[in-house]
Amino acid sequence: MKKMIYKIVAIVAILVTVISCTDVLDKNAVDVFNQDLVFSDLNVVKAYLGKCYDRMGGNTDNGILGQREDLLVSGTDQALCIHRPSNYNHLKGTMSPDNLSFFTNNGYGGYLRWNNLYSNIQDVNRILASIDKVPLTPGQDALKKQMKGEAYFIRAYDYASLLMVYGGAILKDTPYQLSDTTLFKTDKRSTIKETLDFILKDIQSALDNLPATIEQGRGNRAAAAALKSRVLLFCASKLTNGGWTEQASNTLVSFPAGSQTGLMQQARDAAKDVMDGKYGSFSLVGSTVDPPSPLSAADVQKYSDNYFNIFNQKAGWNSETIWGIQFPITGGNVNNANLWYGPCGYHNWGNNNPTEPAVRKFEMADGTKFQWDKYKPGDMDVRTATAAELATDPNRNPYNGREPRFYACVLFDGAPWQARPADVVTFDPDNKVQTGYYLHKPGDTAPWKSGVDTRQGPIEAWNGTKVGYYLKKFLDPATAGQYYRNTNAWVEFRYAEILLNYAEACIELGGADLQKGIDALNMVRNRAGLPDRVTTDQAAAREFLRQERYVEFFGENHRFFDIRRWMIAEQVIEDIYSIRIEHYDDGSHMWKYNKGDKQDARSFTEKKFYWIPIVTDEMKKAPQLQQNPGY
Repeated sequence: MKKMIYKIVAIVAILVTVISCTDVLDKNAVDVFNQDLVFSDLNVVKAYLGKCYDRMGGNTDNGILGQREDLLVSGTDQALCIHRPSNYNHLKGTMSPDNLSFFTNNGYGGYLRWNNLYSNIQDVNRILASIDKVPLTPGQDALKKQMKGEAYFIRAYDYASLLMVYGGAILKDTPYQLSDTTLFKTDKRSTIKETLDFILKDIQSALDNLPATIEQGRGNRAAAAALKSRVLLFCASKLTNGGWTEQASNTLVSFPAGSQTGLMQQARDAAKDVMDGKYGSFSLVGSTVDPPSPLSAADVQKYSDNYFNIFNQKAGWNSETIWGIQFPITGGNVNNANLWYGPCGYHNWGNNNPTEPAVRKFEMADGTKFQWDKYKPGDMDVRTATAAELATDPNRNPYNGREPRFYACVLFDGAPWQARPADVVTFDPDNKVQTGYYLHKPGDTAPWKSGVDTRQGPIEAWNGTKVGYYLKKFLDPATAGQYYRNTNAWVEFRYAEILLNYAEACIELGGADLQKGIDALNMVRNRAGLPDRVTTDQAAAREFLRQERYVEFFGENHRFFDIRRWMIAEQVIEDIYSIRIEHYDDGSHMWKYNKGDKQDARSFTEKKFYWIPIVTDEMKKAPQLQQNPGY
């Protein structure tokens, strides 16, 4: 009984420590840590390790990894955060060490925070420094070794996050002690190459210590290998290899000249190890053969459901999921995706709206490019259709005839969704999303009825979409977000990423590797119901690859890193406007990209915004640290 009491006291101390560790440079953050209690029992250490999982990626307890109220994707060209758009100030030309907004906000953002990442690294370092001193009961040796592997995986993930956002990091593999009054005050940032080497060493330690099989949700060998693939591909990029010519010699953000090909080869080989089953057996869910053509409506639905269900897993993971975050019904991590992102006409908050340019990136069901001005060449803003025209060609409606992933990712005007709540059903007995307006006749500007999911609708209009769309991808059709939390998992690493990482590395290396890259890319396309890409041209293959990553990973965190490592933010970041949809009682319709209704002014004008600066408070505490270029 006495031992159990100590366990409970230790766990409470752990929770206090983790919750209060809001600043790794704050001495008070570690004063409450009771090392003797924590490392008196391996099960208590395991609980402590569990809190380290919760803080991976620099998070607070308000959201885990990617599943948050304000998504990282709203810091890209793919989506708009409707409640706090100004927080993404790297898109406003206003980011500075004194004003990091999303990257310093503990409430809604808080993702990739410098001090949160180091706070978690400190906790992991404590475990690695002391776990060998923990008294073991018979049979716990294997568990101790496994926990070491998990700790190395978490530390590698956090350092990879630091590298991909800030560049060269302060490398620390031992904990700061309670008696240490200097903390970061004498430390310096290492080069980006040294940081990568440190991460790769941790990944190898994770692989060496983790067992072949492990409890679902804990870091596994394949997750460590997938992290290796991800961070190497980032390091092989234009951004870190001379793309920012003025900073090509800055070792915090650039590798030595001549490094890129070798890094790309390592990225290719890291992905291939996972593909070859070196760390377990993984495969795409669904068929990877060239799909039938043309796809029937039933075919489109089948492919769409198959893709959507990857993100709607609640229990055992499928063959594509390498690692992710689980969300129990009660206790533990919290996922309110339906409430956070769902349409306002269901009493949800409607955040992270897909943008109109993003919606247009999804292809047609036959794999051809979507062409807005197909029926009126040169007019990229307005589409119209009479009832007779739609009867002859349903694809005049821009949301008809699209590729299967479109219907899994986006809730658009007319999309089927859940049954409406009892107080809303009279507004929408058909259970279809209403982001349009219903007018008496063409040209009549007096609304007959505003759609229930608009910002002029009758239900919580302030939570209505600002652009005409809602994000569907992470929602659960079986969950009423107004009342219940989600239990579907956040998938952090999946096999499709491995295939597209491999495809990109092969395409960039060119030569004999190029076709191998196209073959891997086509597996992902075929699973999505799209036909093969065929080309021997490297530039064309590169564009195919970037299009595929855009759509396959739509809404996930990848886009934030992709537009930075490819250095294309200047080309893709643009002002956000709404789509105005009008339905008339004679059966005709209009879809207008309303350039007079700007919802968010955006610009990406300086290369310095490719890297996040270290916040001023941290620089004041450690003035010897070198700030990122341009700040």
